Amino acid sequence: MFSNLYKYLLAAFLGYSSSLLAGVISIENDWLARSWSIENGRLTALKIENHAAGRFLDVQNVGVEEFRLRISRDLNDPDPDRILTAQDFIVTRVDEFFGSGVQSVDFSMRCSAPAMLVKLHFELRGSDRWLRKSLSVTALEPGWFLERVDVESLQIADANAPYTQSQITAQGPSEWRPGLGQPIYTKDSGLFLGVEFPAAWNQVSPEGDVLCGYLHGYELIPGETFQSFPAVMGVTEDPAFVQESFYEYIDSIRAQPLRLQIQYNSWFDYGPGVNRERFSNSVSEIHEQLVHDRGVSPFKAYVIDDGWQDTRDWTDTVWKVNGKFDPDLKTSRYAVQKAESRLGIWLSPGCLFGASSAIPAMKEAGLESIDPWMSMAGPKYMALLEKRLVELTRAGTGYFKLDGVFGHLNIRNFEVHGERYGLPTLSRILPEDIRGSDRRLNDSKYDEHKVYYFSAGTLRLMQLFNAMREVNPEVYIVISNGAWLSPWWLSYVDAVWMINAGDAAGGSSRTEELVYRDGVYQGLVEEDQTQYPLNSIFNHEPKKTSSRETKEQFRNYLYMNLSRGTGFIELYIKTFELKDYDWDVLAEGLIWAERMFPAFQHVCMHGGSPTAGAVYGYTGWNREGNLGFVSIHNPSEKSQRYMFQLDRAFGLSRNAARPGKSFRLSSPMESSMAGITEIAEVGQRIQITLQPGEVRLICLCEEGKSLDWSDLKNLQTRTDSDYVTPKPVPVDGHPILGVWEYEWAGSIHTREFTSDGICILKSGDAVQWRKPFRVMSDKELLVEESYAHVLQPDGILMIEGRYRAKRSQD
Repeated sequence: MFSNLYKYLLAAFLGYSSSLLAGVISIENDWLARSWSIENGRLTALKIENHAAGRFLDVQNVGVEEFRLRISRDLNDPDPDRILTAQDFIVTRVDEFFGSGVQSVDFSMRCSAPAMLVKLHFELRGSDRWLRKSLSVTALEPGWFLERVDVESLQIADANAPYTQSQITAQGPSEWRPGLGQPIYTKDSGLFLGVEFPAAWNQVSPEGDVLCGYLHGYELIPGETFQSFPAVMGVTEDPAFVQESFYEYIDSIRAQPLRLQIQYNSWFDYGPGVNRERFSNSVSEIHEQLVHDRGVSPFKAYVIDDGWQDTRDWTDTVWKVNGKFDPDLKTSRYAVQKAESRLGIWLSPGCLFGASSAIPAMKEAGLESIDPWMSMAGPKYMALLEKRLVELTRAGTGYFKLDGVFGHLNIRNFEVHGERYGLPTLSRILPEDIRGSDRRLNDSKYDEHKVYYFSAGTLRLMQLFNAMREVNPEVYIVISNGAWLSPWWLSYVDAVWMINAGDAAGGSSRTEELVYRDGVYQGLVEEDQTQYPLNSIFNHEPKKTSSRETKEQFRNYLYMNLSRGTGFIELYIKTFELKDYDWDVLAEGLIWAERMFPAFQHVCMHGGSPTAGAVYGYTGWNREGNLGFVSIHNPSEKSQRYMFQLDRAFGLSRNAARPGKSFRLSSPMESSMAGITEIAEVGQRIQITLQPGEVRLICLCEEGKSLDWSDLKNLQTRTDSDYVTPKPVPVDGHPILGVWEYEWAGSIHTREFTSDGICILKSGDAVQWRKPFRVMSDKELLVEESYAHVLQPDGILMIEGRYRAKRSQD
């Protein structure tokens, strides 16, 4: 007995604990469990159990590595890298903790060649349906680079990576699908896995090898400890609906709970011509028309878009205010305070668009430019940017649209000379003359190099966002151009741009606009299998830039638009172009969105392809399962029958789809209820016939309750007048036909108007978009029913009220 005690004390003194190195070690609650044993000093995984679904994985005989470290002596070394797994380490200590609603297990491990320590940490909190795993690495000898860390390395036969796209392109319109920060699911065992990092690279091989990790690329300094981002493993009670459980987990880690953000943006009103007087006038008018006169709740923000910044010298501080506004934006802040709201601003971290003219001086001063824009990992530049964003947040700016992080819709850029400030680069494989946005970087052989930059830039942005939230935890942050749709961004921001879509839906009618935007949604959801909640997408809508449509046309568009279920609703309107009946419809839609917002918690698409003319729509439900909606659109020119069934496969949330539940159906659009029963049970099929272009909106609440739409119906009849469509004017021989040239943001743009009714916008030789136009008079064309092009007496073409174009001489 004394001998055993002596051995135990000696082992403890040396960092070993023999009493903790035997038997089965496990971490478990009512939902899931994970267990291990230690054999011959090495960690061996035993089981992963999904109690929720009654499934388990016996992983002890499938070569579980537990983790992977890819290390090398030199990032640029062409020799094979070294791979270390749990099998290369001896377990030296196991520490278990139980208490205060937390269970944890730590495995301390040592490798002798190379000399290195690893600690694996597993943690399970309370009744969570997920556990976290992280690892720390401490080198004991110099000269090793940690190239990639896979926090999770398993073999799971039924593992599936839903998102399989990989377009990490420097150039290419609508060709931006990096595939970073996407989860892995299992088809039969009902698991979801991934690293809690937006730039993680979670992968599944055809043989079922699961690697959840990310590229790191930094030198391990002896005695300094590298700490990984956590990997998460969660469970669902039904493997067919693992996505719903994954989104519930995402909701638990949001920077702020999902919230409804209705706001105005100045861009479609004034473009870069915005100033304090114009902005204040729009704020006052919108508040008066919608909030004061029509009962809409005060907006969460009024946003000054591109045009407030002074770009002459940003070498000491960035994002200075130009002379069109007060230096501290005082007048604008006062205007939004009177409207019971907060000020929001547009800003481009990468200095794209209207900020690009500030870059040459910053580059000359040694701030990190990566050609053509600024580096998201440059220590000097990002320190200035963080300081300014924190300053603006402290001054009361409650919303930020961060537009242009790693590039924009058509062009992205990467750091190719990051070694100058310690960024991992693979300089040996890069051509010497390559630029950050070089088309040659489209080649996938450079993907690892590009993702090293994304990892470093993403980490720096996360630090920046955290600094802003330390000042104001409720600040609303959106990242736009150059971002990607990883759900793990939502731990730091509130919404992300939908990627690969224009900032205005194309089309010569509202139906075509809906088809364009909903076609992009369908591509994200169905084709790409993007695992990102629709309720947190920034989609550049709704827009209302003229009064040239009937109330019914606008109402159908608006309800269909809002039924996409995003909690971020930014209005792109021309404030003083709208008539009373336009304000009525806009108020109606915004009140509906606020009332039905709880159902935005769980939103899905249903039906077929919008671009193929199939019937489609959206359905949203709250988690409690007592409130929901179904929108349906027939985009074709013929009537179509459509059937849907009220079940989880259609999109009902877990609690909404409980057997025996029934719902009362109603709609603020009276025509939507034609041929539809007022009471429906879970599992019931509902069949309807939709006329060409028809939109229906059906709202459901638990039977025994009802939804009152009287205030919305009063808005529908508040104004007697309505728009009358004029007779069309022919295109042939119109004086605006041809090519017009103008300068914007330091480059030459052209707009060509063709005799078949198409306007083509080019930046240099690159086509930006093609949109239909309609002749309004012998001096005016209207592009996409929104953008006025008016021929002036002096021969100048005034474009959208802000660009002056001359006829091209080419």
